[in-house]
Amino acid sequence: MNNSKEMLNIAVEAMKDKKAEDIRIIDISKVSVIADYFVIASGNNPNQVKAIVDNIEEKLFKAGCEDPKVEGYNSATWVLLDYKDVVFHVFSADDRRFYDLERIWRDGVEIDIENI
Repeated sequence: MNNSKEMLNIAVEAMKDKKAEDIRIIDISKVSVIADYFVIASGNNPNQVKAIVDNIEEKLFKAGCEDPKVEGYNSATWVLLDYKDVVFHVFSADDRRFYDLERIWRDGVEIDIENI
């Protein structure tokens, strides 16, 4: 799959299926070359964070995406899934507040998850 928007739709639905909280999509394509989109979400505990991540990976694999680079899965406080054009960040609530990626990437454009 090469379509970032289709990937976003599939992944957001996978996140919603596992009750991810405060899902945000930031278009960073005009401010960085590392990716086109960051998707940020939270889980309430390490088990939920892992469930969200597992569901994203499963749904995107079934849609034909290559396996991502994964960081932080074992600790499950901040898990990063790097699909090249789209990078997913699934946080525990405390780590999300601490790292505050939305503030760091505020030069990007937030996209309404209902309009992707």
